[in-house]
Amino acid sequence: MRAALYARVSTHDQQTLEMQVNAMRSYIKDRGWKVAKQIKDVGSGVKERPGRELLLEAARRREVDVIVAWRLDRWGRSLPDLVVTLREVADLGVGFVSLTEALDLTTSTGRAMAGMVAVFAEFEREILRDRVRAGIAQARRKGRPHGRPRTASLKAADVHRLKADRLSHSEIARRLGIGRTSVRRILTRP
Repeated sequence: MRAALYARVSTHDQQTLEMQVNAMRSYIKDRGWKVAKQIKDVGSGVKERPGRELLLEAARRREVDVIVAWRLDRWGRSLPDLVVTLREVADLGVGFVSLTEALDLTTSTGRAMAGMVAVFAEFEREILRDRVRAGIAQARRKGRPHGRPRTASLKAADVHRLKADRLSHSEIARRLGIGRTSVRRILTRP
């Protein structure tokens, strides 16, 4: 099997990069696989990971059969990102191994574990969605406004007055500090 290894460190933790690579190379050798790609990303957690994107592109082109990462948090930016990318990798027919968590999606047990991770991620999203809905409902019950504050509609009389003076939509928007789309919307309402 053609394996791709993915190592990532933050800028504060660069001394572990070679340790990760060596451990993954040893694992790949022990499995009898061949290293087809080696990607190293350096950067903090939530920023883009260009190396990972290159590796996903290689998986989409069927250049690798399995991806080996040091840890799940090295691969995924967040739980939802982790679930989405692992699902994509699995849908492509590419295996995934997280070395330190002993998660091997090339086995049926590993795929079952990934399924449980996906279930918990969906559960987390549902809980968050319910909390947001409850918060909005509570705010409405207390009479607090929800959503974007009305700004442009409060200036409707000024918009109509300036339009009667034959000003362009852009000029009206500039003078009142609102968007041109808002000006158009106000002028098209009956």
